[in-house]
Amino acid sequence: MKFRFTIGRRIGLGFTIFILLTMVAFILTIVTLIDSKSRTQTVVGQVTPSVAELKELNLMLQRSHTDVSKWFYNNSFSDLDFRKELKSIIRDEYPRQKAALKKLSEPWKDEEKKQLKEIFDRIETLFGVYENDIMNQLATPAAYEDPNIVMIARLPFEDSEISIKKIYGRLNELITSKQSLAEEEKEHMLHSINVLNAVVIWLGIILVIGGVLIAIFTTRSITKPIQVLKKMLLSMGLGILPHERIKPSGDEVGEMGKALNDLIRSMEHTTEFAKQTGAGNFDATYTPLSKDDTLGLALIKMRDDLAENERVLEQKVIERTEEVVRQKSEIESKNEELEILYKQVTDSIHYAKRIQDAILPSNATVKKLLPDSFILFKPKDIVSGDFYWIEKKGNLVYFAAVDCTGHGVPGAFMSLVGYNILKDILNNTNASRPAEILDHLREGIVATLKADDSGKQAKDGMDMTLCAINYDTLELQYAAAFNPMCLVRNGELILYQANKFPIGSYVGEKVSFDNHTIQLQKGDQIFIFSDGYADQFGGPNGKKFMVGNFRKLLTQIASFESTMQKDKLDQTLLNWQGGQEQVDDVLVIGVKV
Repeated sequence: MKFRFTIGRRIGLGFTIFILLTMVAFILTIVTLIDSKSRTQTVVGQVTPSVAELKELNLMLQRSHTDVSKWFYNNSFSDLDFRKELKSIIRDEYPRQKAALKKLSEPWKDEEKKQLKEIFDRIETLFGVYENDIMNQLATPAAYEDPNIVMIARLPFEDSEISIKKIYGRLNELITSKQSLAEEEKEHMLHSINVLNAVVIWLGIILVIGGVLIAIFTTRSITKPIQVLKKMLLSMGLGILPHERIKPSGDEVGEMGKALNDLIRSMEHTTEFAKQTGAGNFDATYTPLSKDDTLGLALIKMRDDLAENERVLEQKVIERTEEVVRQKSEIESKNEELEILYKQVTDSIHYAKRIQDAILPSNATVKKLLPDSFILFKPKDIVSGDFYWIEKKGNLVYFAAVDCTGHGVPGAFMSLVGYNILKDILNNTNASRPAEILDHLREGIVATLKADDSGKQAKDGMDMTLCAINYDTLELQYAAAFNPMCLVRNGELILYQANKFPIGSYVGEKVSFDNHTIQLQKGDQIFIFSDGYADQFGGPNGKKFMVGNFRKLLTQIASFESTMQKDKLDQTLLNWQGGQEQVDDVLVIGVKV
């Protein structure tokens, strides 16, 4: 059989040459990229993070040296920032960095691992000197006044200066070594990429020249026969079925022409059937060109599916209409029931609020018993789990800030229980000291709630601070469960701690509350409060206000008038809260002597 250099063979030869050249370029590219990827992973995943962590370790050592110098020379305990930072570096930051570097050093050379271990050992020895010989020796203001203690701490401090310089030297050596490794890897990658670039350029030139030659040769041999096919295909691309037909020939173009003629006839037949189906004539017939006529079979199935879907759709419309009508009636009925229930619950809660408001001391009572004072009271819900209590018995004025378990309705019920028991204790017992009153209150809460100290019952109860002031002698007594008391005198805040057990059921040894007596001075400012203010979320990062910030604020406003103190506290809380929801009841009581 005579060899025919057909269109397929011509095109196949051209593509074979093109594919071979492309494969060469592809293989070279893959090999180079794999090598570059490996080296990049080494640099990015190991070397660079290692250098960063080593530099961070260097900076941490510098900060620790600065802080220990401040610790040795600065005997002031009003500024505790550098003392806290030094402790944090030794106990938190260094262990974290050590763990990170140990993980990163797993693929290092043995010599580098040994060098890193030596650095860790020296650092830990240095930090041991910091803690044992300097920080522990100079732990109090009195230690700085003792020349012997200072002399004992001086020698380790001076030695530490020498030690840290040696550590810096070893660290810098290790950093330089890792940076040199990174540079070596980068130079190797650059060389590989330059070689690949040259190869790809030459292969590209060959591909372009070869492609042009193959294109010219192939075009000249098949352009004319293709023009006729092009004209007919363009018409079909516009949705126009050509009327003319291609005369058959013996090559691939002739075979394509015959196939195109068959396709046109098939599309004419298919178009007519589609028109009939689209017009809703589901009885129209269509004969597939063959058993494998995918389009024809799909059209027949489409006709049958459309007929069935039309029937099913009509039935579903009827059924869905009936269901929607029924559901609408049910929803309307349920909504009416919910509205009634909501109104009943809301009315009950508002009635509970009226009861709670009725037991709280009036503004007139507050001003009479505590002339220079304020009360910031912001319930989270309609009713509150916080409440304040003010009474006078004899020459003592009692005032308390109480935080009951929970908030809302449960907290409000607990506040009513606590208020009634407090009132009964003051009127019907001989208890006069705050600690005695809290002991009686705890017993009353446990008895009322039928709770015991076994921990089997829910730990309902309350935290509170109770004060008793004698305005004649300026003597203040206080006792507290969990919530402390703050006294601001001459611009300095003094914190008086509370007992760390609640008023309620308590698992453990039953002990009495401690009673404290304080001799007040004119101008002293007393603050008692619940935990709602400090626990409020807000600010730029959505975090808690925190106890430390709250105490700083109390110190700042202590010199203000009572009304201004309340306004400042309220505005600061609103600004901090922003768009955040109030998380708990807020209660702050301020009394100026």
